Amino acid sequence: GFKSAWYLLQLTNICMKLEIITFISQQINCQEAILHISNGNTNREYCIVYNQSWTPLNFDLYITTYPNWISPDVVKGKALVVMRGDCDFSHKALVAQSLGATTLLIASNNTLVTPSANDSEYAKVHIPLALTRYRDFLEAQQVFGEGMQVQLYAPPHSKIDPSIAVMLLIAIVTVALGGYWSGACERDRLNSGTEGGGGDGKADSGELFLYSPLKVVIFVGLMCGMLVLMYFFYNVLVYIIIAIFCMASASALFSCLDAVMEKIGCGTVSFSVRNWNFSVRSLILAAVCISIAVVWGVYRNEDRWIWILQDLLGIAFCLNFMKTISLSNFKICVILLSLLLVYDVFFVFITPFFTKNGVSIMVQVALGPDASGEKLPVVMRVPRFSAWAQNLCGMQFSILGYGDIIVPGLLVAYCSRFDVWINSRRKVYFISCCIAYLLGMIMTFAVMLLSGMGQPALLYLVPFTLITSAVVAGCRGEMRQFWAGTNYEVRGPEKIF
Repeated sequence: GFKSAWYLLQLTNICMKLEIITFISQQINCQEAILHISNGNTNREYCIVYNQSWTPLNFDLYITTYPNWISPDVVKGKALVVMRGDCDFSHKALVAQSLGATTLLIASNNTLVTPSANDSEYAKVHIPLALTRYRDFLEAQQVFGEGMQVQLYAPPHSKIDPSIAVMLLIAIVTVALGGYWSGACERDRLNSGTEGGGGDGKADSGELFLYSPLKVVIFVGLMCGMLVLMYFFYNVLVYIIIAIFCMASASALFSCLDAVMEKIGCGTVSFSVRNWNFSVRSLILAAVCISIAVVWGVYRNEDRWIWILQDLLGIAFCLNFMKTISLSNFKICVILLSLLLVYDVFFVFITPFFTKNGVSIMVQVALGPDASGEKLPVVMRVPRFSAWAQNLCGMQFSILGYGDIIVPGLLVAYCSRFDVWINSRRKVYFISCCIAYLLGMIMTFAVMLLSGMGQPALLYLVPFTLITSAVVAGCRGEMRQFWAGTNYEVRGPEKIF
């Protein structure tokens, strides 16, 4: 046979000698861990990926650089870093183990994957091994040189992450603001003498009223068809969706900022060019909004910070949608929310039985078929603050789809407008529906944490909001008006709830 030293020479382009220091790490269920490098003054942390069930981590390492040639005497009692190459993980580990190495780190130029082997090979390997990025080792050599103090550890992974509270805050604030804005627009329309209700399907302020059950069914059917098309033609349609999102979110952000400027009484200067009237404030706001959308479009895959702009544009998009699209009565609310509840549950829980990889169509479309490819900008994203090891390998996010904000938000907006129609100074319907939405979101996150899997949020949000709104209307004796919506009569003093 071939000598062990020759085998190891074929496995690596760089080799490092790592002296073992006693260390016991906490075992966790994830596959990511941390490579901590220090020279006493400077500290750096890098991503490593390992197979916990095969080779758990439980020690520290002291690294010094070593030439590209090695001998069995040098390897014995040390830990090695080798290039990924074409050999099996178990083959590399067995060669290093036969030379007396205590640990094997595999530097890879490609995407990090969890090291695995045939079942018959697992029992033969008795030394830990993990994968890391080759560029991280090159950076470590440049920063630290020789004599690096290295620690491999896997921090405990917490199911409850503070990002959930941030996501909950974003959701409830967006829904509440969107409902308030819709109610304020309805109040302005009534004060200006415009008849409410939207019998013609369109209001003077630009709102579009959804008042036909048939149109609701067609709308949900189009959503289903679009989702299926995204599943089969994701690589093409994703760029169309991104372009549409940039234009729609820039317009929505302009609408939101312009409304804020108008609310705080920020004046503007107008001028005319060839019979065209221009507002200085509008031009500045348009330039800012377009710039933000363009920056997001260019740097949309920079996970470290671009999520802030995506959430900002997403909030504006949801607010403008809730203000623009109005449900004309509670009957339409019930039909739309019920159909979308079935839609959400079907594409999350049922479609895994039909897909090849057993993953739901909803999840694959929302996250993208390839972790390194383009992703649809249809979710709020907040980094997981406690996932230190995972974030080094790739930012981990808590996500919430826009639909989980917009769909219940349309009902909240209807409740807000109904409060205006009946002169409810206490905003009973609006506040009750917001509280119901908050409780539904808390229930969603609680079930998600207990089950350890993502949940279709509408499964909890729709019953909470619909039932609460119906109970409030029933207790106040206004169910007929609440159900019909457009056939209201403006009342005088408010009824005590």
